[in-house]
Amino acid sequence: MSASREAALGVCRRLTEAGHRALFAGGCVRDELLGNLPKDYDVATSAKPDEVEKLFKRVITVGKAFGVQVVQIGDVNIEVATFRWDGPYLDGRRPVTVEYRDEQQDAMRRDFTVNALFFDPIKQEVLDYAGGREDLAKQVIRAVGVARDRFMEDHLRLLRCVRFAAQLDFAIVPETFAAVKELAHLIKKTSPERVRDELLRILTQSHAHRGFMLLDESGLLPHLLPEISAMKGVEQPPEFHPEGDVFVHTMKMLEMMDTSSPTLALGVLLHDVGKPRTQTFEDRIRFNGHEKVGAEMAAEICARLRLSNAEIDRVVWLVGQHMRVSAAQEMRESKLKRLIREEGFAELLDLLRIDCASSHRRMDTYEWLRDRAEKLGPEEVRPMPLVTGNDLIALGYTPGPKFAEILRAIEDLQLEGVLMTREQAVEHVCKNWPKT
Repeated sequence: MSASREAALGVCRRLTEAGHRALFAGGCVRDELLGNLPKDYDVATSAKPDEVEKLFKRVITVGKAFGVQVVQIGDVNIEVATFRWDGPYLDGRRPVTVEYRDEQQDAMRRDFTVNALFFDPIKQEVLDYAGGREDLAKQVIRAVGVARDRFMEDHLRLLRCVRFAAQLDFAIVPETFAAVKELAHLIKKTSPERVRDELLRILTQSHAHRGFMLLDESGLLPHLLPEISAMKGVEQPPEFHPEGDVFVHTMKMLEMMDTSSPTLALGVLLHDVGKPRTQTFEDRIRFNGHEKVGAEMAAEICARLRLSNAEIDRVVWLVGQHMRVSAAQEMRESKLKRLIREEGFAELLDLLRIDCASSHRRMDTYEWLRDRAEKLGPEEVRPMPLVTGNDLIALGYTPGPKFAEILRAIEDLQLEGVLMTREQAVEHVCKNWPKT
């Protein structure tokens, strides 16, 4: 039994002993019925928030106004929500008021039938008030009640609908999908942070390709990522990209991508985002400088999605370097070693693999670079410096911008194997950089 399930079971037992109804709720029930291990467990209960607080020592009350609190059991957080019925939604995100009701009414306020299931862990009984078990068997995503109403309540559900269909590899029933298409424009009213979280879940879990194809079919994609929609119909030279246009190539890369980190997934999605703006027709179709333009666009997109500065820097670096790495076999030894020691090199190498496998399928550069990187030890790509700034000062050089130039040049020669000792490095400095 996972620590999260054990903690949730303990919460249910404590609530039940105090005379309250307590059930596992939502995604954890769905996942267990599908034979998957839930990442976390939520509990729904008849106990009011004040009653929950009295029963547990550590309770985070941040969502108490909506009947939602977090009970801390050891290192595990269990979300505990009081059975409720939501009042009107005016902002496309949360209800203005909530009323505490029974479990059946609580189930009918939820987003999709497969997420409206309850499980009584004491009696070992599944409770289904919205038809979720039948839809699990049919492998479909269906809104609870009237689909349009559910999406008008919380616009993020439009994106969550696609995410669940992709994640579970389920179909979306026609009436629910029709409502998504009709209301797709409303996703622009959802906060960037909430959109980011759903998009990253689509990208980093299985079936990212299907998720983005559904975003396209539903009409959500141009509202979320118009730069990706702009890839459609942008032809590429068939000798390098027999698979098709830039959009087809990018979708194929998503299809070949395993579950990955957010930064690699975004690197795959955005690596060719600059191609529509740089396409020219000369001797053949060309995209000169698309990696530079793409890096600038990736920075804008990632900032729009409110990614952290570190994540933005990594994605921008991947997009900007993805063409350079394809020329690895022609690089000078110093440049190659500097590239291999970059913190994001493993992701860049994976991006190269997916890119090649999704287009011309020539894997020689990837395989050469992978083997080269495996054979080089840390001391070879990042050796102890032969000279330092303090050494230059001791030699009589005046500190200034020239120091960086000298030190980099010496390290280049060290990485090339030309300079092996401190004495050789000092001699080279004195010979090539006169003191001023």
